[in-house]
Amino acid sequence: MKRKKYEDLLQPLQVELNDMARWLQATGKRALVIVEGRDTAGKGGVISAISECLSPRQCRTIALSKPTEVESTQWYFQRYVPHLPAAGEIVLFDRSWYNRAGVEKVMGFCTDDQVQAFLKQAPVFEKLLVDDGILLFKYWLAVDQAEQEERFAERLQDPIKRWKLSPIDLKARQFYRQYGEARDAMFAATHTKTAPWTVVDFNDQKRGRLNLIRDLLDRLPDHKVPETPLTFPPLKNKPGKEKYAGPVKPIDGKY
Repeated sequence: MKRKKYEDLLQPLQVELNDMARWLQATGKRALVIVEGRDTAGKGGVISAISECLSPRQCRTIALSKPTEVESTQWYFQRYVPHLPAAGEIVLFDRSWYNRAGVEKVMGFCTDDQVQAFLKQAPVFEKLLVDDGILLFKYWLAVDQAEQEERFAERLQDPIKRWKLSPIDLKARQFYRQYGEARDAMFAATHTKTAPWTVVDFNDQKRGRLNLIRDLLDRLPDHKVPETPLTFPPLKNKPGKEKYAGPVKPIDGKY
């Protein structure tokens, strides 16, 4: 999809995301969006498309690093609980507790017993969240291996995107089939009526973002809340230029 068309289609969706944010504040509802998928699938891009038009005080993105030594001794879900949304908030998880069923399983960072325990506990944990009123949405971003390889190559060549590559990412390239098998086992155990998975084709990332946002908005109740009109009264004085007193001076810009 061409960028101009994408931006034209995204703009009304972002307006509706703002309607959703006002609805969350007005009702005190809590929204939790889990975004999972293979490396390079486009998780960061769709999260940015959602969050860039919302207040960072209301919309939070959570992307946890690997567990600390202390966290590795805790109940597995424990370090995620403090990041759950409060009233009126939307929280976007860029990867989540499903690391245990994916990268940790495939790369050997946990035992088979730990994976099986997770697959049993995750549906129970998520049912508790939903029963408490959290609006939970779980998305898997699907990307073919050939497309994934192209994106890896792009990141390798682009110094701005180089930070997205890690030794784990490079090693994981060899385990495309194993990641697929782990995903299928995860779906079989955790795709429930209470907290179902939604798979979105992200071979075209722009189209994928639009489809995911549209699906998210469509699955919420009627979220149109009347907006309080704002007016700007006229200034009493003529607008002036900014002036500085004392030793602090602005830099001489180069552009």
